[in-house]
Amino acid sequence: MHKKILIIGAVALGTKVATRCKRLNPNTEITMIDQGSFISYGGCGMPYYLSSEVEHIDELQKTSANVLRNPQFFTEVKEIDHVKIRTKALEINRQEKYVVVENLDTKQQEKIYYDELVLGMGSTPILPKVKGLELKNITTIAGLEDAQAIRQHCEKGMNDIVIIGAGFSAIEIAVGLSDMWGINCTLIKRSPRMLPSLVSPTISDMIKNDLSQANINIISEEEILEFVGNENGAVCEVVTSNHRIKADHVILAMGIRPNMELAEKAGLACHAKYGVLVNEYLQTSDPNIYAGGDLIALKNLISNQEMNLPMGSMANRQGRIIGTNVAGGNPVIGMETFPGAVGTWIMKLNNGTVSGTGLNEDLAKKAGFDAISISMEQLDRAHFYPEKSMMSLEVVVDKKTRRILGMQGYCEDGTALKARIDAMAVMLQIGKPTLHDLSNAEVSYSPPFASAMDVFNACGNVADNIVTGLAKFITPQEFDELFAQKETNNYVFLDARPGLDPKKLEEKYPNYFYATSLETFEKDLEKVPLNKNIAIICNSGTRAYECQLKLKAKGIQSVNSAGGMQAMKKRGKEY
Repeated sequence: MHKKILIIGAVALGTKVATRCKRLNPNTEITMIDQGSFISYGGCGMPYYLSSEVEHIDELQKTSANVLRNPQFFTEVKEIDHVKIRTKALEINRQEKYVVVENLDTKQQEKIYYDELVLGMGSTPILPKVKGLELKNITTIAGLEDAQAIRQHCEKGMNDIVIIGAGFSAIEIAVGLSDMWGINCTLIKRSPRMLPSLVSPTISDMIKNDLSQANINIISEEEILEFVGNENGAVCEVVTSNHRIKADHVILAMGIRPNMELAEKAGLACHAKYGVLVNEYLQTSDPNIYAGGDLIALKNLISNQEMNLPMGSMANRQGRIIGTNVAGGNPVIGMETFPGAVGTWIMKLNNGTVSGTGLNEDLAKKAGFDAISISMEQLDRAHFYPEKSMMSLEVVVDKKTRRILGMQGYCEDGTALKARIDAMAVMLQIGKPTLHDLSNAEVSYSPPFASAMDVFNACGNVADNIVTGLAKFITPQEFDELFAQKETNNYVFLDARPGLDPKKLEEKYPNYFYATSLETFEKDLEKVPLNKNIAIICNSGTRAYECQLKLKAKGIQSVNSAGGMQAMKKRGKEY
């Protein structure tokens, strides 16, 4: 008899499992079900459909050869035996190895038997428990049906939209709607920082400033109290703890939770927060049942703790592994494994791109590391090449072992940033890289693409200087605080940039700011009261570091503002 494979969920993971399994073992009988009307679509592309950068919704369902991935495509082209949409799994009977399913249109139920079962039910949006949630024009962004409803409302015309949440989808949607449709967008979130579990306060400030330039209003540290409706039963206002915001439409993007109720009911082991537990073969606590995608708890390879990482790319990679294993294994190496992930991500903003991999400083400390986050600014290409962007990079390091724990960055050129973050992601996946490894990593060089001392390597060099005690840096926020308290903290501020800008600051802030260009530093020091505390700043941090070493040779201690004025500018801070 043919081996029966039943797959629940047919968006990313499930379809990859089915097609990989059929390629390796054509004799398997595969049934794939999904409770939605659309299958095998690029969910991560929905914000770009809303912005109209992707013009038609079926583009998210098409292959690279422009073929629509509908049920007929999978049965006729991919030779998947049975594809059932609008079909919901109700119960798993592990002893008799069947699943009770229901057709959502006819309400007819049936049992589907399996030899091996694959769970790819994805996730469910988190909803606020507030009054007015039933009003019209309040939607999530859980599937193409939601995206269609929002896009249709945009085309009919709307003035104000409120997005609850500030994660990837929320930010991408806000940027698109504000830019392409001219809609007034407001993001409401609980945290004071942007992406607090992913980036530092410095990069958080850069994200905020980037979004503010798109006229996106950000309301932080407030709770949603109520949605108010009009006479037509549609939302017209959002009430928070401190504001009342006009809203023609509300998008609920507060995050997701794994859709694991079916697995829990079947007695499969689950993490209370992050989803179904799996082993390295992506098998659940029942070896005949596999799971992946948004549904499962992943092992973080750096912290060794569970996490949930809802990424379409992750689901596709896991789907290939499960497909191989349910087909009988790789013909050469047998069962394939998925050891875990380091958490790599990227997001397009308004003017720039933000990306990261591994742990930020906060998560690293929570995981027990003696962590420090070190930021720097450098051009992504040779300084003499006409097209170039200033890249912000931060590396998170364990001070005791010099082990790298993560890297995050911001840059106008997203492709350049992605190259550096992806390089670090690979290093984190295959080992425990140190600052020495980063400083000496072999990366490609040509002036149109990189500097001779690539920003990737330079980030390791800067961090090495700080960890070894050669330099003492402070964050841009700490520099701001020192300057704000300048009348009482006995600090003076040296500007090591060349040109007229430092002289303008010297005139604007007499007795506090001093123009001390690196080229004339010794002479310029004559006007500086060296008995005071000293903070140095330059354009990117490099010139200030050299000035700091000159002071250190004289026995004078100082601090250097990481990233210099470039970091200040990206944060929207002017002096």
